[in-house]
Amino acid sequence: QVQLVESGGGLVQPGGSLRLSCAASGNIFSINVMGWYRQAPGKERELVASVSSRGITNYADFVKGRFTISRDNAKKTGYLQMNGLKPEDTAVYYCNADVTLFSSFASYNYWGQGTQVTVSS
Repeated sequence: QVQLVESGGGLVQPGGSLRLSCAASGNIFSINVMGWYRQAPGKERELVASVSSRGITNYADFVKGRFTISRDNAKKTGYLQMNGLKPEDTAVYYCNADVTLFSSFASYNYWGQGTQVTVSS
């Protein structure tokens, strides 16, 4: 009923920047919290940043000052601007959203398919 599609990943050198996008579509009444998570090989998935429908943001300590999360409610799209990338930022990045559906006004949690970010020289 709801699809989240990430884009913008790729290979970048240390110190470089990438901008990830997450486009939501489907039977959406509203998107509540949107978040970005990442999972590196052999590690558990971890929260990178989140933003509420009112624009309140939350960041993991390891990205504070380097990453910026934002959203465009009209476009149902979330963004993650990543600056000052480090090799340890290499991971698959996943979009996550709590969505209220038109059909039922119930809220469910959804994940995107993930986009690879590789930071290497």
